[in-house]
Amino acid sequence: MSTTFKTILSGCLEFGSQRSYDQVLKLFQHRTENYYRNNILIDAEEVFQESSYTLDLPRYISECPEKSWKNTSNLLDYVAQYAIAGDIRMWVIHEGKLIFDQTIEPQGDKSAIQAYMKGRELVQETGMEEEAMKALNRAIDKFERHGKAYERRGYINFKLRNYKDAMYDFTKSIDIHPNNPEAYWGRANVKIINQDFLGAIEDLQKTTKTSIPHQPIYWTARRLKGELHLQLREYQQAIFELKQVTKRPFKEGDPNLKWQKNAFFNYGKALFELGEYSEAVNAFNKTIELNVDRKEAPSKAEQYLNRALARQKAGETGYKSDLKEAAQLGSAKAVELLEAMA
Repeated sequence: MSTTFKTILSGCLEFGSQRSYDQVLKLFQHRTENYYRNNILIDAEEVFQESSYTLDLPRYISECPEKSWKNTSNLLDYVAQYAIAGDIRMWVIHEGKLIFDQTIEPQGDKSAIQAYMKGRELVQETGMEEEAMKALNRAIDKFERHGKAYERRGYINFKLRNYKDAMYDFTKSIDIHPNNPEAYWGRANVKIINQDFLGAIEDLQKTTKTSIPHQPIYWTARRLKGELHLQLREYQQAIFELKQVTKRPFKEGDPNLKWQKNAFFNYGKALFELGEYSEAVNAFNKTIELNVDRKEAPSKAEQYLNRALARQKAGETGYKSDLKEAAQLGSAKAVELLEAMA
């Protein structure tokens, strides 16, 4: 019995013109029949969209043998070299573990491709925002439907606090490719700056729907969504999101790892507000135990103060020592509570 793998495909490749589109469609069909004997996962009639000159895969999930997903990967990699923009992500999962993760995107000397790749690299370099912006502008000038270039430009504008421009770029990217989680994540952060928490929650929900749990952005979105529910005093919803985040074992290098202290702390606060005091103590215990150095993490004083309050409500001992620790660390609230107990 052959081994089967869960394969997920998502993304879009842009070919830019009727001529290029027709050429790629013929190549795709020819290779499907003659090279791969029709042993691929997708059907040309279902994924090629003549109205936009694209190969569009909003979300495709299949249980298949190894040869099928490898053939599909090779074929998509081949036709991507005729594209001008876009990308397709492929994940292969076996027995719950991610065994293959690939981003398929256009390569080559086309000016739109080169400008985008240069801009994408420069985005990562501090102090190179202006040069990155110029490169991404060139990519968009060369190909107006460059959704990835709009998304990357949105992050530069956000970093430079050009929030109105960032909102435009992220929305434009979403309009072109409505299955790109990074664009929803970026727009959610702009909405948070604008105090539109409900709108941000909606975009974070779309971030998780267009990503998978094997991607860091999926958990980043769930954590932030939980924090927003907490701010809105929607404690049950906050618990629902943050419970899952705190249960997730993040590996070294995953950006979510450094945010786990925040996740446990906010999870504890939501539990406390709903009267689940013992569970709140457990969450605050984890907050204090985690050795994560982050400027954004709650202060040590806040950690001990909140555990003290939860311990007191839960009828546990040790809350006075926590208050003393919080007071020594500079908590005025802890000092006030200790004075009231004296």
